Amino acid sequence: MAREAPPPTTPSDPLERWNDALTALQLLQLDPHGFGGVCLRAPHGPVREHWLQALAGLGLGLVKVPGSVDSERLLGGIDLANTLQTGQLHMQAGLLQQADQGLVCLPMAERLSPALLAPLVQALEQGQVPPTRHSAAPTSTRFGVVALDESLPDEPGVGAALAERLGVWLDLHELSPSDIHAGWQGDSESEDLQIRLSPSALARARDQLPQVQASDEHMQALCAAAWGLGIGSLRVPSLALRVACGHAALNGRSTLDADDLGFAARCVLAPRATQWPAEPSAQESEPAPPEDASEPPETPDNADPAPESDAEKNQDQDPGPPPEQNAEPSAEDLQEMLVAAALASLPPHMLDALMTRQGAASHHTSGRSGQTRAGSQRGRPLPPRPGRPGGQARLHVLATLRAAAPKQRLRQAHSTGRVAIRAEDFHIQRYQQRASSCLILALDASGSAALQRLAEAKGAVELLLQQSYARRDSVCIVAFRGAQAQLLLPMTRSLVRAKRAMTGLPGGGGTPLALALKMAHEQATQLQRQGVTPILVVLSDGRANVTLQGLGGRAQAQTDAQSWSQQWRLSGHRALWIDTSMQPDAQAQQLAATMGASYLPMPQVQSQRMAHAIERVRNPGA
Repeated sequence: MAREAPPPTTPSDPLERWNDALTALQLLQLDPHGFGGVCLRAPHGPVREHWLQALAGLGLGLVKVPGSVDSERLLGGIDLANTLQTGQLHMQAGLLQQADQGLVCLPMAERLSPALLAPLVQALEQGQVPPTRHSAAPTSTRFGVVALDESLPDEPGVGAALAERLGVWLDLHELSPSDIHAGWQGDSESEDLQIRLSPSALARARDQLPQVQASDEHMQALCAAAWGLGIGSLRVPSLALRVACGHAALNGRSTLDADDLGFAARCVLAPRATQWPAEPSAQESEPAPPEDASEPPETPDNADPAPESDAEKNQDQDPGPPPEQNAEPSAEDLQEMLVAAALASLPPHMLDALMTRQGAASHHTSGRSGQTRAGSQRGRPLPPRPGRPGGQARLHVLATLRAAAPKQRLRQAHSTGRVAIRAEDFHIQRYQQRASSCLILALDASGSAALQRLAEAKGAVELLLQQSYARRDSVCIVAFRGAQAQLLLPMTRSLVRAKRAMTGLPGGGGTPLALALKMAHEQATQLQRQGVTPILVVLSDGRANVTLQGLGGRAQAQTDAQSWSQQWRLSGHRALWIDTSMQPDAQAQQLAATMGASYLPMPQVQSQRMAHAIERVRNPGA
């Protein structure tokens, strides 16, 4: 008999989530670089500040790395001020070297550039700072990372390469200051004392950590639970096992139990889930009947009962405990417990996110903020590169001086100035601009689309326009019904104009799906020429019955729709298909697969839920 999983904790339970956040602090104090670190997703406020104050009170070396730091300050390089002042080359240690055996704190980690993430991830993975152009050999260092993810729900989070190597993921968005003090008695000083381990307790836990034993069933259960939740990286079960062992060492245990595995499931596996685990089928859940199901032969009334043996008499007198009560739980039982603990901690709207994330991750040409473009005049600053100033390229003075500083002793004999600069030292400034995005909504107003669902689609468009105003994004609406598709609303950011255009939208008639996809493709091509990134969202049941010529014919209409779906896939733009039929339709799934779009069945259309789904397509990293 499989052991029953413990009752799952409600996902919105603030006390459980805050206790997990405090336990993560103790794990950082115990094993600062063993499980990579913590990715904390929380906005500015008293909740995050209280957690950071407790982090600073752990007694570990904490080095903050701002997003504006350059590679030489991060990895170590030339001390430019002392070099220019003394005329001799002086080197300085990088921030990663200063954080040896401590922690690296990354404020606004979601905005770190790839140029800074790459050496940081390499140092975290290999335990040594990569060499620079001024150092011949790498420098050994071990540190943990605390990445502060301050992104909004519709913005991309921490880079995937860094987030994968951080064991514990915490989300404190929905916690309030009253929630975090619910489980404590006394003032804040006594709370900090309960969080921080005493020197003796820390020494005992560190001595206990290498002695914690994990069985093969524990490892198999973690791997199976990770696979069931759609986690394909083997690094994640390894981090979960390390976190579980640290949790056991904190509680003075030498073997893992359900509490240790449950904490690892909530804080390591659940935030990384990309799918719901498959439910067992009816044949697997019901036990198969025995092969010999015939009833035993009845004993005649005149027959004497068979004499009982001594062993049977002893069993009747003292049956003893069942063997299953003393048996260790199997890997299947542990997997069920881990999956139950992980599912209990998933936040709301996670079902829609898991269903749309797979399709949204297949394209990389468009996103929430549009395509990136390199420029030299304005935008987000990029690291400077060697080049000749002139025209629109501007000289980067600090990078030029940094490149010229190591060569001053060689140039002193041929120069009379204080600093000798050559053309080979020139560095130019670079900037990165992001194009705005436009959401193309293809609304099915045919007879197969119910009027209630069409009204909910109108409500979703209004919500999207309200959310897009701050990002300066726009919306374009294509409606199709009868024998034609019309551009109901050109690209606009005006909420009043969108409401006015959708107010008189009638319903009924055929479904010219191919005409709608053709018009959406033409609009996307025009938007791309204007520097705007198009994103298509189709709200339809996929039952096309009007051809490109406006004639009836279901077979030809489906062929035309498949053809223009393939054209959209070749364009490389992101797309989402929301199936509005009462049951998931195979034709809609096939069209979505042909387009390379995410597929989301939504028989009971809700404007708020639809807006959440579309926002996840805008921002696949959220």
